[in-house]
Amino acid sequence: MSSPLDLAGARPGPAFTVTFDGRDIEALPGQTVAAALWAAGITSWRTTRGEGRPRGVFCGIGVCFDCLVTVNDRPGQRACLLPLQPGDAIRTQEGTGHDD
Repeated sequence: MSSPLDLAGARPGPAFTVTFDGRDIEALPGQTVAAALWAAGITSWRTTRGEGRPRGVFCGIGVCFDCLVTVNDRPGQRACLLPLQPGDAIRTQEGTGHDD
C-alpha cells in the first residue's frame, strides 16, 4: 500500500523533531500539530473542563475548538491550524489550559 505522500507526489523537506508531553515526535515541514500527532498515533491531546473527557480533532478546519492544545507554553492553540516549527513543545491541555 502506498503512503499518502507517495499518492500525492509530495516531496516535503527533511523531517524535524518536536515534543509532545516530553516525548519526541517527528514532523514534516508544513504539517500542523494535529497532523503530526495523528501520524504519531496520538488522537487525544485535550481534556474537557468539568468531566475531563478526552478530545482531539473534530472538524479539522478551525471552527469547533475541540483540538485546543498548549504549544510553547501558550494554551488554546488550534492543533488543526497551527503549523509546527522545529523544537516546538506541545503539551496536553487540561480544561482551559490556564491555572484555575
